[in-house]
Amino acid sequence: MSRSARGGARPAPRAQLGLSAASALVIGSIIGTGVFALPSALAPYGPIALVAFGAVTLGALALAVTFGSLSQRVPASGGPYVYAREAFGEFAGFLNAWSYWITAWAGNAAIVVAWVGYVEVFVNTGHRTGISVLIALVGLWIPAAVNLSGVRNTGAFQVITTVLKFVPLILMATVGLLFVDPDNFGAFNASDQSALGAISAAAAIALFSYLGLEAASVVAGRVRDPERNVPRATVYGTLVCAVIYLLGTLAVFGTVSHGELGASTAPFTDAANNIVGGTWAGDAVAAAAIVSGIGALNGWTMLCAEMPYAAARDGLFPEAFARLRGTSGVPAFGIVASTVLASLITVFSYTRFEDVFTRIVLLSVLTAVIPYLFSAAAQLYWLLARGRERLSPRRLARDVTVAALAMAFSYWSIQGSGYQTVYYGLFVLLLGLPVYVWLKRDRGEYGAETSPGPQVPRARASETAPSAVIRIPRARRPLGTVLRHHD
Repeated sequence: MSRSARGGARPAPRAQLGLSAASALVIGSIIGTGVFALPSALAPYGPIALVAFGAVTLGALALAVTFGSLSQRVPASGGPYVYAREAFGEFAGFLNAWSYWITAWAGNAAIVVAWVGYVEVFVNTGHRTGISVLIALVGLWIPAAVNLSGVRNTGAFQVITTVLKFVPLILMATVGLLFVDPDNFGAFNASDQSALGAISAAAAIALFSYLGLEAASVVAGRVRDPERNVPRATVYGTLVCAVIYLLGTLAVFGTVSHGELGASTAPFTDAANNIVGGTWAGDAVAAAAIVSGIGALNGWTMLCAEMPYAAARDGLFPEAFARLRGTSGVPAFGIVASTVLASLITVFSYTRFEDVFTRIVLLSVLTAVIPYLFSAAAQLYWLLARGRERLSPRRLARDVTVAALAMAFSYWSIQGSGYQTVYYGLFVLLLGLPVYVWLKRDRGEYGAETSPGPQVPRARASETAPSAVIRIPRARRPLGTVLRHHD
């Protein structure tokens, strides 16, 4: 039984986000500064990176459809955490919440590093490190202040920034294609790896562009009519972003020479300047990237708090994350704690653009892919266990294929992250084990649950009956008594 259940049910937050706000959250979380910065990160691989981008897009769409199906069945806040907990138990749920939380605040650090690159088109053009760090901190804490002001303000801010960022991106993805010069592409595989190795490595970086496709499912409890609106926002938002990404990245590769692209900190700005001449077009793109980055940071700051909030309500994250502030129910502690961590990782790892952005991107991708993998596995598990009873043979075959594709894509993304990233990612993930031990010990529990309750999603402690667990008395247990798991 969770703390919230023992101490009285906490009131659920009000559902204040409609379809437009949920869609803006998905699009705004996906299209941040990543689309504006990734062409430079992908440039060392050459145009073969576009093949990787296409493969990643197919995998992202499979994940979007999978999340859409999961959110129809389990329309509660928490997204991957809820799906893993329902299918595989508390420990799997905790690992997903822990991993995704790391993704959210570490991803914010990567977003803000790319965002600074575009801010410095106008200020600190000499890229002095101290001033760059100060700009980054401002970029992290403005969205935190917006989130602390309430969910309604967060949703409105997200809609506005999403609309503003789309105009230049659409222009680059359409008009920019008319100015593509094949000579700018360079060698098809500019890396020293095999074609398959280059595609896998580039795909691991490109996947960062699609992180956030699950955003609506994470905040499903705050969305009106979530069974209908969350799947639509997830799938349609991902489709829109896919079109913008592929065409926009192709235009940048074709309008900026390969050598210049690899050294650029603002590749879309350079592309616009090359197309129009002068600097005004590049300045306009840089301004759009600044708006886009703030919008993405706003959405991800919300996700930073929502995932641990959902887990904390079930007693699987520190209780401070479950406390709500104000009439709109703002998880203030999660917002502040996550922004502090993002600030620290930004300050300590800020050396030069390529190293900071690429390293944090790979870590964020790895810690995001783990919840994606569990979510795809949860969907596949349900389809194999319950699908024949609930779905037609044709629908079952389609959904199994999509879920299996999403799982395979997740494994491929882990493989492409590289040994060092997997090492650090696994280490960070396992740092959650002491936290889980502390939480279970504080609840006085030992061992697994004995009554699984497969049909009831346990997204909220107040919505479900307590499960039977083995309790350890806290005092005067005989020294000779050993409690075995099978007892």
